[in-house]
Amino acid sequence: MLRGLSDWWNDVELWLIQLSFPLQFALVMAILLPLCVVLAWFIDRVVDYASARFGSSRDETPLGSRQEVDS
Repeated sequence: MLRGLSDWWNDVELWLIQLSFPLQFALVMAILLPLCVVLAWFIDRVVDYASARFGSSRDETPLGSRQEVDS
């Protein structure tokens, strides 16, 4: 199974390096840009909740939470 996956990846890699640079750039940006945005959002949420939970102030709520504020 791993051999098949390795062969497939090598075929994709060979196809990609044979494309012209503008097409390579467009494909990489179409895949990497959304992936990096989602990963950055996830890391931001994890750090936000961890800092709210383990921070010095126990009454602090995470920035993304939808909790009503008393006025």
